[in-house]
Amino acid sequence: MPRVKRGTMTHKRHHKILKEASGYFGGKSRLFKTANESVMKAGNYAYRDRRTKKREFRKLWIARINAACRLDGVRYSQFIAAQIAAGSILDRKVLADMAVNDPAAFSALVKSLNITAV
Repeated sequence: MPRVKRGTMTHKRHHKILKEASGYFGGKSRLFKTANESVMKAGNYAYRDRRTKKREFRKLWIARINAACRLDGVRYSQFIAAQIAAGSILDRKVLADMAVNDPAAFSALVKSLNITAV
């Protein structure tokens, strides 16, 4: 049975990791061990933050909607409750975009819901 030399596979694996780490600073882009650690850590951060991003954007949208509602003297919770009761299909992303880019239309939407300020 012939002897198996595994150098080519190791070289391939190292090359793949170093290619992924290209652009990292210093030895993190040149040395396999540190590059491997950096690539694994980057993968973990990317995985985690793909989920965190959704939370962060929802918080941003709510803050923007709340600020726009307050200009009309309405609280965010009142606005959302009235919108659900009215059966509106606009989500928070669209509402936040409307609040930033078209405040007049957003204000008209708030007034059309007939929310009584408490």
